[in-house]
Amino acid sequence: MYCDGRGLNAIPSIPSRIKYLYLQHNAISAVPDSALINATNLVWLFLHHNQLTSDAISKEVFLKLEGLERLFLHHNNLTSIPPNLPRSLRDLRIDHNRIGKVIPTDLEGMDNLTILHLHDNNIADMGTSLKALKSLTLLDLSNNKLIKIPDALPEHLHQFYLEFNSIDSLPEGFLGGLAQLQYVRMSHNQLTNKGIPSDTFNVTGLVELDLSYNKLERIPTVSTTLQHLYLQANQIKEFTLGSFCSIVDVTNFSRLQTLRLEGNEISQEDIPLESALCLRKASSIQI
Repeated sequence: MYCDGRGLNAIPSIPSRIKYLYLQHNAISAVPDSALINATNLVWLFLHHNQLTSDAISKEVFLKLEGLERLFLHHNNLTSIPPNLPRSLRDLRIDHNRIGKVIPTDLEGMDNLTILHLHDNNIADMGTSLKALKSLTLLDLSNNKLIKIPDALPEHLHQFYLEFNSIDSLPEGFLGGLAQLQYVRMSHNQLTNKGIPSDTFNVTGLVELDLSYNKLERIPTVSTTLQHLYLQANQIKEFTLGSFCSIVDVTNFSRLQTLRLEGNEISQEDIPLESALCLRKASSIQI
């Protein structure tokens, strides 16, 4: 049922047979109990780019949507995650709102959730609310007000985005239990070398690491399996080859393909000759 971009200010009557409901780009400001009373077979519900507020969403309106898999609520005026979300959800997008805090009951029992977009909110605290998300593979918390890494990260995370926050340090071994994690983006934070425990990023499996636009003075030690490393616009003063290779021979070398270091305090002349052996896979080193 396509009702997107129709200038609606209320949800129309929804027949019970509808599985996919498109209501985005309207002026809908409320979701009362009566709005979805017949729509118990919904699988997708798209309400992004409306004028929804948290107070105007009924506390029980989502309870009967037991088969809902995708719920898009981004670009509204929500200050909290709506209560009683269906435990069947796989994809929840609630970014570009005004959410300031996420509490454990907000995401309780959501064992099937694999994608969670919470970026571009005002979140300063996540508590242990992520602990229950056993299936989560993509978590985007960029452009919030976080000052630390959230606790109890889901163990199946594959992509983790934290750009544009105020994080200045990382907990000891916080990637240790995330064996499937491949992409970590933490650009535009306040990270210093002092705030990063040694070998934090020396974990196999990581494919891409973005630490650009922070306050690093040295290149942190990374795994030889890392393929893409972004360190531009830091305060790095020397090129430390040991950050990439502790041993260099026929079988021991970095798999790094992309290395960006422009906007630091080093030049091309600072790259030692031995780098050609250690970084033999690198197709691009920008300084």
